[in-house]
Amino acid sequence: MKYLFLIFLCCFSTRLWSQSNNSPKAIHIFVALCDNKYQGIAPVPESIGNGQQASTNLYWGAGYGLKTFFNRSKDWQLLKTYSQVDSLILERLIFKHKSSNTYLLADAYDGRYIQQTLTDFVEAAAGRNGFELTVNKNMLCFGGDANLIGYVGHNGLMEVEITGAFEALPDNRTDAIVLACYGKQYFDQLFVQTNARPLLWTTHLMAPEAYTLEAALSAWIKESTPDQVAEAAAQAYNKYQKCGIGAARKLLVTG
Repeated sequence: MKYLFLIFLCCFSTRLWSQSNNSPKAIHIFVALCDNKYQGIAPVPESIGNGQQASTNLYWGAGYGLKTFFNRSKDWQLLKTYSQVDSLILERLIFKHKSSNTYLLADAYDGRYIQQTLTDFVEAAAGRNGFELTVNKNMLCFGGDANLIGYVGHNGLMEVEITGAFEALPDNRTDAIVLACYGKQYFDQLFVQTNARPLLWTTHLMAPEAYTLEAALSAWIKESTPDQVAEAAAQAYNKYQKCGIGAARKLLVTG
């Protein structure tokens, strides 16, 4: 118990320190792999809709999936890949932002376990389940101790309810992003419970592809205002989806 308390204190102190100076900042993104069989989605081609195959999945290994898109980005460098982290997480990636001291951890969850993916994300939004990794000799805290967390994938809350340790830890004010259909409507009460701050979420149907996330993270790294983060996300979404900037601004909102 004493050891666990020391880990919590270390991560909490590191988080406060990184918010006030140029120490490393940590982002943790939870990705529920697209899954035709186990999720209530409109079916997509089998090669990108197999939630047990990260390498070609729509939200991970496909052209606009997180792994592929960030790998191709001029602003991010892939540092490390972990395969089969556990029975839920098929792959874990660590990226570093090339022009800032910011690290991104992305977890690809087996699509059949979308309910647990959502639970893990919401518990992190409550400031819970923090853990540390050493990257480039920097001790970084992820999970609920990250500076920013995000969920990417199908909004499984449309089909299932989730339960977990959602009560906010004392003084928790985790910044969170939700890139899923109708994120604001479905996550609103959960974020009230966890005391998380919705930096970016959605008001309607959307394609949760990685260009929107990258644009939002780039703005956040520059310490942009929440409105500026939402605008950056909307500009990127319109660029790729050709939906009209007005529609994109109504879709991707903050607060």
